Parts: sequence; structure tokens; C-alpha cells
Amino acid sequence: MAGALVLSTALTAAPPATATSSTTAGPAKTCSDQTVAGTVEEQRLDNGIGGGPSVPAEILARSGFDNQVALFGHLLCAVPSRAAASILVRVKGEVLWKTATYRAQHPQTPPALPSTDDRGLYWARISMAHALRQWQPRFSLSTAERAALIRTLEYSSRGITSSRFSSGVHGSGVEKVLVTGFDPFTLDADIRIGNPSGANALSLDGQRWRVNGKTYEIQTVVFPVRYTDFDENMVEDALAPHYRPGAQHADLVMTASQGRVGIFDLEVFNGRRRSVSSIGDNNNLWGGGTVNAPVVSPSMPAGPEWLTTSLPTAAMAATDVTPFRTRVNTSVLEIPAGETLPVRRPLGPTPGSVASEGAGGGYLSNEVAYRNTLQRDLLDPTMPAGHLHVPVLQFDRANTTAITDPTYEANRDAIVAGAHAILRNGLG
Repeated sequence: MAGALVLSTALTAAPPATATSSTTAGPAKTCSDQTVAGTVEEQRLDNGIGGGPSVPAEILARSGFDNQVALFGHLLCAVPSRAAASILVRVKGEVLWKTATYRAQHPQTPPALPSTDDRGLYWARISMAHALRQWQPRFSLSTAERAALIRTLEYSSRGITSSRFSSGVHGSGVEKVLVTGFDPFTLDADIRIGNPSGANALSLDGQRWRVNGKTYEIQTVVFPVRYTDFDENMVEDALAPHYRPGAQHADLVMTASQGRVGIFDLEVFNGRRRSVSSIGDNNNLWGGGTVNAPVVSPSMPAGPEWLTTSLPTAAMAATDVTPFRTRVNTSVLEIPAGETLPVRRPLGPTPGSVASEGAGGGYLSNEVAYRNTLQRDLLDPTMPAGHLHVPVLQFDRANTTAITDPTYEANRDAIVAGAHAILRNGLG
């Protein structure tokens, strides 16, 4: 890592913006091919409200991440080899993550967006992935090599490569906690949207808490809202090391996502299948299932139709989360054994049924919960593990254009505070 940091530092001194600058009058020749199309997610970078200026650009500027994006583009133009590119991408991804978590835990001065705003990290990562996709290096780069660089950026900028606990091996006297969140989603409905589960994760990363005489170290990860990444086992890559013996072993793993308006849901039953057909993922891809014909991800490890939480849900649900409320949610949608149509079961599944919707639904929230508790059952069945749905983050109803408002900020702060309180009660 020391060599990587030296390389990154050296590259920051490289000539900005141009790989091969023109010495004659006229525009410089950059190392980016603007004709290369981005993904659906990346194409939203230019989106504004009603044809107005780019909302992502404003979020980047007001969160300070525009500088990170610009520097990354300059460094790409100067990188001399594939090996150097791999180091650069990983280092800058981890710097982006650490910048985001530091920012989330330190007050910001207006007009900067507040510390708990998670959107800057999201749009910075999307911008950097788009830069990698359009990058024209001075050396040959295959399609597979470019994809590997983008994957490295994804893992390093989501906390996955830096989630090792600092307190040594299991049994050192410090309890270890892993908490996850998600990116913003449904951005075609409102490009301004954030995700409070992601904000919560950023606010917790690296924290040490003292609860009832015990010290807890918290590491966090933020997942994409994309079926492809789940199909490529990103969740297992991120979580499995924390179930295995060694320095990364955790004592509790809690996944989290945004769920219902006004409610913190502690989800009890996690279903194996996908069934949401009303919305796509952030690349507008569909998971392939419906409530009548739910499907299993092609990469899903073998496991039962239903898994259950092992979090201390009663203690967590007793938390005061005013102005919201908590609920231990046992309701599922199942296709009973020998039948073909789904039935709602308020108290959980019946024997032999097929999972149409877990307590957390049939989308990626339910799937991350299932994949998490499956890793628990496969690797460390005694581990407390489960899923928390946090309330929906809402703008002031009168605000249809501004990227933030006092109601939105107070709502997000209250959700993050409630999530912290629920986790504390679970630890205590």
C-alpha cells in the first residue's frame, strides 16, 4: 500500500487534464472519448429538473466531491501502465470512501451540503466509473481489463476493500460490528433522491462505541442497487470474510436499506427469491421474477426458501425513535406448498412454501438480507445477523426543484439518529 500511495502522490503532480497536450494554438487533446456511452446509471449525470442544470453536478459541487472527480480524470490521463492504473484506481477509490466517511462524521459549513448527505459519494463514484469507461490510455487496454478496473473502483469506493477491523483478532476484548447500506435508487422518478441507509453507513464507519461496559468497533459497506452486482456475488465478497475466523471476523452483521414511510422495520423472515416487477434497478434492469413466479439469482448459493433474523429484535424494537416508530415485521408473501398463487402470511411462512416476498419484500433489500443470513448459516450459525429497514427519506412537499431543504435534512438526521439508537439497543 505504501508503494500505491507513492504512485498516487507522484501522479498528482502530473500535468492536469491532458494526456497529450497540443503545443499549438487550439484546444488540448484529452484522454477521454466522449462518444463512448455510459451505462443507464452514468447517463443520469447530466439530468436536471425540467430541463434545468445537472442536479448531480450541483450535488458534487456542494459536497466537495467535484474536486475528487476532476483529480481522478487528470490522473488517468497521466497513468503510464496497466499496473499503475490498477493501483491508482484502488487508491483513489479508497480515498473517495475515506473522504466520504470523514465528511459524514464532521460538521459542514453552508452552502456545503450537510455532513449526513450521502449523495456526493454516489455521484462521485458514478462520475469516476464513467471516466474509466471513456478513458483512452496511452497503452492497450482490453474490454476485460477495463471492466476489472471499474470493478476495483466499485469495491474500493464502497468500503469493501477497507472493512478490516483495526482491533486485532477475534477475542481481543473489542466487539466487532458490520453495518451495510445502499445507494440512492428510483432516480428516474426524482434525480435528487438520497438513501438514508447509505447515510447511516457513512456516519458509522470506523466508529468506536462504549455500550454497557463493552467497546464496539464498527465497519460499514454500501451496496449498489443493481442486480448484476448481486449476481456477481458482491454481497458474499463483502460479507463472507466477516463470518470467517480471523482479524475480519465480526460479532454482529446488520444489513440495512430504505423501506416504508415513518417506520423502522426489523425484518424477521428473508425469502430466497426475487419478485419485484414494478421497478427496475439503477440500470433499469428487471430481476426477472413476479409474485406469481419468483426467481432465484443465478449466483445464489444453495439454501432453504426462508431464513430468519438472529438480531435481538425485541430489544431493538423497544428503541425510542421519535418521530418514527419501530416494528418487528413477520409478514411474508408465500406460494403455499402444492399451490400456484401467493398468499399473505402475517406471522411468517408455512412449511414447504415458496418465497414470493420476504418480510422485506421481493427486491434487493430482501435479497441482501437473505444472502447475509445465508452466509451466517454457512459460516457461523451463532452470529447475530439480520436486516433493518429504515424509513423513507422525504423532501418538503412544497420543494419540487431544490436539491435540499430543512425538512429533508431534519428527516435524514432523525433517521440516522434512530438507526444509531436501534443498533445501540441491539448491542446492549
